[in-house]
Amino acid sequence: MAKPIRVFLADDHVALRTGLRMLLDGETDITVVGEASDGEGAIERIEVLRAQDALDVAILDVAMPAMSGLEALRRLKRRDHALHVLILTMHTSESYMFQAIQAGASGYLVKNADPNEITGAIRDVVAGHAFVSPAVEDRVLAEFVSRARRAGARATSALQALTEREREVLGLIALGHTNVEIGEKLFVTVKTVETHRAQIGRAHV
Repeated sequence: MAKPIRVFLADDHVALRTGLRMLLDGETDITVVGEASDGEGAIERIEVLRAQDALDVAILDVAMPAMSGLEALRRLKRRDHALHVLILTMHTSESYMFQAIQAGASGYLVKNADPNEITGAIRDVVAGHAFVSPAVEDRVLAEFVSRARRAGARATSALQALTEREREVLGLIALGHTNVEIGEKLFVTVKTVETHRAQIGRAHV
């Protein structure tokens, strides 16, 4: 039997952490191995767990005392690039999401997410996929559509004509990922990513 996914929770709201722990510990393939109520405490405990090879995913709230989740994320990723980090927040603004992804987050999860979305996000990032809550993803895609409409009906048609994989690549490009990073996240070669980018370019999106 495979080892459960080991998760660390960092949030200054005790009730939220308790609820998350109950949700995650109720899953057969996920277990919570630690908690913290602020960014500094999270870094300290996470580094100890990682040194013991006892942690897979850290879930960090954006707004925490002493140090924000984004700053904690930056410091953790500088020291441990392989750590999977999910940012947990009440903000659905794409600007927060861009900051999180650029700082090295594996995913961006909103606090009002469905329980299945939360557990699915954890499994996704451990599998090497990026995860963005649909509420935020919809805003990003809506912005693409808005730009296309401003550019005219032809551009809108071009966006709609893209394949599902091409839209996936387009979204990762928008988040600032390189061809190599996109290839790793989608489990395709860099050459394949370049082909998708070329097709997107021909569509004039």
